[in-house]
Amino acid sequence: MPHILIVEDETIIRSALRRLFERNQYQVSEAGSVQEAQERFSVASFDLIVSDLRLPGAPGTEMIKLAQGAPVLIMTSYASLRSAVDSMKMGAIDYIAKPFDHDEMLQTVARILRDRQDGKNTASERNSAPINPRSSSDKATPASDNEIGIIGSCAPMQDLYSKIRRVAPTDSTVLIQGESGTGKELVARALHNLSRRAKAPMISVNCAAIPESLIESELFGHEKGAFTGANAGRAGLVEAADGGSLFLDEIGELPLEAQARLLRVLQEGEIRRVGSVQSQKVDVRLIAATHRDLKTLAKIGQFREDLYYRLHVIALKLPSLRERGSDVNEIAEVFLARQSAKMGRTDLSFSYEAEQAISHYTWPGNVRELENAIERAVILCEGTEISVELLGIDIELDDIEDDDFIGMLPPQGANSTSSSEPTEDLSLEDYFQHFVLEHQDHMTETELARKLGISRKCLWERRQRLGIPRRKAGAVSSTEQ
Repeated sequence: MPHILIVEDETIIRSALRRLFERNQYQVSEAGSVQEAQERFSVASFDLIVSDLRLPGAPGTEMIKLAQGAPVLIMTSYASLRSAVDSMKMGAIDYIAKPFDHDEMLQTVARILRDRQDGKNTASERNSAPINPRSSSDKATPASDNEIGIIGSCAPMQDLYSKIRRVAPTDSTVLIQGESGTGKELVARALHNLSRRAKAPMISVNCAAIPESLIESELFGHEKGAFTGANAGRAGLVEAADGGSLFLDEIGELPLEAQARLLRVLQEGEIRRVGSVQSQKVDVRLIAATHRDLKTLAKIGQFREDLYYRLHVIALKLPSLRERGSDVNEIAEVFLARQSAKMGRTDLSFSYEAEQAISHYTWPGNVRELENAIERAVILCEGTEISVELLGIDIELDDIEDDDFIGMLPPQGANSTSSSEPTEDLSLEDYFQHFVLEHQDHMTETELARKLGISRKCLWERRQRLGIPRRKAGAVSSTEQ
């Protein structure tokens, strides 16, 4: 059983990490500072040290020296991102930004421990054997869908997986296009992990999250005195990604001045820090992503046309969730399992109505909206079944295509009288009215809704609109809640 040391001064965070790791079969020890860790434990004996960057007394980077080659994962806030990158230069195996998702933490820990066991990704190897991305003899191994790390088996996603496998081993610039919430960063991560640069860092930057006045300094670094507050020279994130991959999310939000500097990185393979007259070479593979139409933006002068064509070497289109068919239910089940595990619930499942709503809702926020809806439902669920109401999505009967609706109707003879079966000439509303009136005396509202493939709320609203009264009380032996 792998043994993990947590070094974190915040008691709540430390306890939460302990519980998370222990639930996933890791042995855990903990300390509140570098000094406490040094006094209580032989730090080098652990399989992994997870340490906060900012600790009382000595910083978390001191654990790197004490670890003597054992991997150290640094936890940091976004405000300390550049310090985290500096930590990796000092020998940290990786960093994870707070607040982090439990799944993200577990995946990172599992990857580090797996790589350490295989002897592929220790901190000493990173320093003694730098990656040469141009080496033609170092070929990437083809990946399975699990290695790609994206859920879904529909035709558009299978095509995407195929392109990822072909593109990943190259150093070509990639532009990932897709709506917000579709998982563009997952694609970028897959491209990096399946490349020859996998042992080097992948630096992710959300261009929309950094103030315009700071973006150039963040990306390209600055010299001491370059601007007010620049009390020391700092390396930028492009420089930190040297030898690895740089992922620029929402690149359409990048200011024009920063676009010009980025173009030089792509054309000349060099950067110049803000306030410097000297340029320096960098070897970075650029992966960019956007939900905007960069070609249109270039035509109206809001994006550099020369940069657009430099980025558009390889374009990968990520389909929206509504274009992925049955993938939505597969993804929903995975999210339900993850959230249930977090909450210690093993008895949760979707109701029939919830499954149908998930399948037919348009999900404008895509996978991110689906994940948030399921997380909310698991937290609020008091029973064992996730209902449409708990998901918080608004879907009406009219949102379901007629063909889909007809396909959900009960088979001929099921709880029905063959002599009164509706004819094929009936409209959808006629069929609805006929079916409800025919069966409501011996079926509950829940059973009626399930047979029609809708929620009870939709059934009630359609009754109101068509003026169909509910059955008299006592007509059936009620099993409804």
